Amino acid sequence: MLAIKKLHKRYPNGKQALDNVSLDIPPGMFGLLGPNGAGKSTLMRTLATLQDADGGTATLDGIDVLGDKDRVRSLLGYLPQEFGLYPRVSAAELLDHFARLKGLSQSAARREEVDALLKKTNLWDVRKKALGTFSGGMKQRFGIAQALLGKPRLIIVDEPTAGLDPEERLRFHNLLADISGDVVVILSTHIVSDVSDLCAQMAVLQDGRVLTSGAPATLVQALAGKVFQRVVDKGDVAAIAKEQRVLSTRLSSGRTLVRVYADAAPAGFDAAAPDLEDAYFHAMRGAVR
Repeated sequence: MLAIKKLHKRYPNGKQALDNVSLDIPPGMFGLLGPNGAGKSTLMRTLATLQDADGGTATLDGIDVLGDKDRVRSLLGYLPQEFGLYPRVSAAELLDHFARLKGLSQSAARREEVDALLKKTNLWDVRKKALGTFSGGMKQRFGIAQALLGKPRLIIVDEPTAGLDPEERLRFHNLLADISGDVVVILSTHIVSDVSDLCAQMAVLQDGRVLTSGAPATLVQALAGKVFQRVVDKGDVAAIAKEQRVLSTRLSSGRTLVRVYADAAPAGFDAAAPDLEDAYFHAMRGAVR
């Protein structure tokens, strides 16, 4: 269990990156949703011991994440949003190097773990190829391989599927699902469907604050009977927004599909089954006009 209590962080420019964030994160996949600038990366970097919070606490199975950084790093697997690789080094060589840095000093045991992770991430057949020849998806899979070194108890992945094509995104989803048994895996993203597909628990962040948290299905069920939709001309959206609590708009066959939150169906609107995207926008908009 990762217990976060009242974490807060303000940057020198005055931005409140974390505003008393409190979350209890059980083993399994936990989704952290929010737009760019919501505070997700700040929270991830703080939990990964890469920066300090101004106050609050975080404990991993009783270990002080903010104070006992060396202990936490020995239990941590981290895949940041952006990471550099040596383009001329092979996947096997660099993963072996990272394994040494992680403290895997026994040659035979290290080789066994490196080989197993290359196979698990479907990189075994290209293990001798230079990383500079890898596609974006292959680099992400290498990133998760290095994050899994040492059998971590806390794994943090920050925007892992951004920029991946649909096939690589699905492959990465399957890989994440496979590793989330009895360890805490935090998936930080702005892609709602990633959380819907993978996570048993989630939270929504905005302006450094937790807007809502819980099981995705529970958050969706709370909107049952409250979501309605209508296809309109684009020019009608502004007028509707003045009268209704608009959750989202999207193009549909050249026109605009408007989804709103209401206690009863507005004139011309049909009932719609809520989904996690509705729950996300409902939280983001604070259910106010």
